[in-house]
Amino acid sequence: MESTPIHVVLADDVQLFRKGICFLLERDEELVVDYEASNGKELVAYLRTSKLPDIVLTDLNMPELNGVEATKIIHKEFPDLKIVALTSYNSKPCILNMIHLGVACFLPKNVKPAELVSALKEVYSSGFYYSNEVMRFIHENLTHKGKPVKSDFDKSYLTSRELEVLSLICKQFKTSEIADKLCISPRTVEGHRNNLLLKTESKNVVGLVTYAIRNNLLNFLN
Repeated sequence: MESTPIHVVLADDVQLFRKGICFLLERDEELVVDYEASNGKELVAYLRTSKLPDIVLTDLNMPELNGVEATKIIHKEFPDLKIVALTSYNSKPCILNMIHLGVACFLPKNVKPAELVSALKEVYSSGFYYSNEVMRFIHENLTHKGKPVKSDFDKSYLTSRELEVLSLICKQFKTSEIADKLCISPRTVEGHRNNLLLKTESKNVVGLVTYAIRNNLLNFLN
């Protein structure tokens, strides 16, 4: 008796990588790739108009709509759909952010092909698959009673006030000038600046400006 195939939808903006994953998965007779999306917007549009797959396999860093924001939408509109994150951004904040959003599995892109295939099958049968590293991060976060961790792919990663301060920093305003414009104390401005440095892993103001450019925040900040 033949087993029911596991239907997968894949989202990744790099076509060569996407095709390679499709080729890998469809070599296994238990896996079928129903659709390939080049960004989160295409992914969500497909899910809204087509028969739902068993698993969504998505990258994080994509144009139009990244994997974090797409996951939020999918989890809200299709809460039973299993999501697997496959990304080169495998830092602790990224992992915990995605777990908090409800992904069933988080895998780095350098994962061995056999583990990717077995992970998808485990997600399909058991509902989740977490590697030892992911389990360790989850345990550490629970042990330290940490708040939900966000990554910089999450639109709410920086607060509205931090974005305001970042905007003025990029426009080369001094601390005292920022304080006057926002009607807050210079000490509070320094607090926001320090938070920005920590969150963006920047060493100085140049790093903050570079972060704003890299994450396409300048249009928002203007």
